[in-house]
Amino acid sequence: MGLPGAVDLDRWFAEDGRGFAGHVSPSRLGVVVGGSLSKGLVVKLDRGQTIEDLAVGRYVVVKGDNKRFFCMITDIVLDNTNPDIQSDPPDISDPFLREVYLGTAAYGKINVQPMLSIDDDESVPKPVKTIPGHFRNVVNASVEDVNDVFGSEDERHFNVGAPLELEETQINLDLKRLVERSVGVFGKSGTGKSFLTRVLLAGIISKHQAVSLIFDMHNDYGWEVTQEGKASRVKGLKQLFTDEVVICTLDPESSRKRNAKYDFEVKIGFPEIEPEDITMLRETMSMTDAMLDAAYTLRKHWGRGWVERLIHISAEDIDEIEGATPVREGTLMGLQRRIQRFDRWDFLVPEATGDSVQQIVKLLEEGRSVVLEFGRWGNSLEAYMLVANYLTRRIHESWVQSVEFALGNNADMPPQLAIVIEEAHKFLDPRIAHQTIFGIIARELRKYNVTLLIVDQRPSGIDEEVMSQIGTRVTALLDNERDINAVLTGISGASGLREVLARLDTKQQAIIMGHAVPMPVVVRTRSYDEEFYAAIEGRPRSQPGLGSSSTSRDRLGNSGKRRL
Repeated sequence: MGLPGAVDLDRWFAEDGRGFAGHVSPSRLGVVVGGSLSKGLVVKLDRGQTIEDLAVGRYVVVKGDNKRFFCMITDIVLDNTNPDIQSDPPDISDPFLREVYLGTAAYGKINVQPMLSIDDDESVPKPVKTIPGHFRNVVNASVEDVNDVFGSEDERHFNVGAPLELEETQINLDLKRLVERSVGVFGKSGTGKSFLTRVLLAGIISKHQAVSLIFDMHNDYGWEVTQEGKASRVKGLKQLFTDEVVICTLDPESSRKRNAKYDFEVKIGFPEIEPEDITMLRETMSMTDAMLDAAYTLRKHWGRGWVERLIHISAEDIDEIEGATPVREGTLMGLQRRIQRFDRWDFLVPEATGDSVQQIVKLLEEGRSVVLEFGRWGNSLEAYMLVANYLTRRIHESWVQSVEFALGNNADMPPQLAIVIEEAHKFLDPRIAHQTIFGIIARELRKYNVTLLIVDQRPSGIDEEVMSQIGTRVTALLDNERDINAVLTGISGASGLREVLARLDTKQQAIIMGHAVPMPVVVRTRSYDEEFYAAIEGRPRSQPGLGSSSTSRDRLGNSGKRRL
């Protein structure tokens, strides 16, 4: 760098970060020596900068002429000026040779990906459309830099954790943007997806940005649960939000054994099951097209009692069906053997007393989140898929009707609804996603105020079109190449983030990308502990914007004759 003019000497020292004799500012890492907008910047580390102190995922700031570039470290490289050093390394036990070589002939580099830029005369982060020039300073991001990008916690922003090595600040998700589009929580088994999901749900409920319908496969969300790898138990959502969360169960016996309180039991009558409710079970129950066609034929021929009659089918019934329809005995018996499994599930009854769907819809429209615990039936993927599909189809239909009824009158609009499903790849498999209610909801975005929050350890099993519609992706450690590719599909700068994603810690670290954050961010997630409970329980208890209007509730109450 040329010697600065006398008039600019003080400014040069301040911007360059160096004093006399090459002394370096403690926060400075190095200077930009190359790169591009698409592939990221190459930064040569200053002599004396310990490369072991750096980590992928850390934030750095490049100071341009009139703006700051907010960047993420995506790779760390050892380089040299002479290839012979690799074949004949010097003896650096000699202090003199060590000083000669390290930082000059042999040095470190980092690759950084520009994410956002902030003009010096503005405070609003903007997408990066250019890059800084050669030899611009690169420094560690400060607390002020992070706060400029992610803002502060308020009525719609929620603290989910701290960026790497900046524990004194926090990353705030924009929850309104989070629930506007579907959300994915991904990670291999054992990385804490359920705890991460519980933190997100606690934020959504506490900030009153949506109501949630949670299909709780393993009883992780409603009541207290044992912390994985520890003997301690942590609070469920019901214990944090006594008046705003309702627990219903398919298995009251399991709830009693766990000392888990619940508000009501869900029963589904056989006459309520439609052929559309079982189409999602095609893969898990190995049903053929002919069997599914037979289900529609039986429903039309036998009416609402078709399921129970099929379970207890007689020889006379077989003869009748073969004589009156195209369905053959082999297809009929194959379908019957699969549907017979329904008879083992206690929550399916010949005739349900009350309407569980209407109960749940009423609670959701009143602004109360609902957790449906499956108890021991959570171990049956078929039972989980049947119930989730059955309820979601009818609740989605109710939301569509409510939204269309309220067009032009926002006061009657139902609240934003987030439906939480686990083992999501089973619901969103490419072979069925285009025709299932969950695929429809994902593609609709927020047209009818309904989005998904999907929890899964195999994102590669989810239909690509559905993945493209997931607005925010919260991803813990993944080590399968196909799963990593699936999560990064459609993400700007994906090549640089691949290395970051593959090197997350196995616990309490995640990378958040998409609609709810201004740029991809690696966070150490908040601990779900007494400090978290105190922060949540100290919030205001009012529910602005979620309670449905009396007109909406009256309309629901007067529509009891409408069968959903």
